[in-house]
Amino acid sequence: QVQLVESGGGLVQAGGSLRLSCAASGRTFSNYAMGWFRQAPGKGREFVAAITWSGAFTYGANSREGRFTISRDNAKNTMYLQMNSLKPEDTAVYSCAAKEGAYSDYDTSYAYWGQGTQVTVSS
Repeated sequence: QVQLVESGGGLVQAGGSLRLSCAASGRTFSNYAMGWFRQAPGKGREFVAAITWSGAFTYGANSREGRFTISRDNAKNTMYLQMNSLKPEDTAVYSCAAKEGAYSDYDTSYAYWGQGTQVTVSS
């Protein structure tokens, strides 16, 4: 089992920044690919970014503008999502997830999930 706990969400004005963290416990963190997903009110879950144990990463279609940066620190069992130049449309619950093997942009391929952290961007 892997337990995931997100933190770092909050209320920020448009143009501001937030850094989300996902702390993992349980099995060896470095064995898992990690991902960030978000879900806005009334919408489906959207892939944001994912990263392998070695640091290879990919971003979702709405995360490729260079505003978001995913990273991980295996020594600290923590993954991060740095979000800059935030827009109101980034408002959502952001959740981290873990899976064995390669990263994926499909939420159904992830076995472990955190509880989510709310990000609200005001205009």
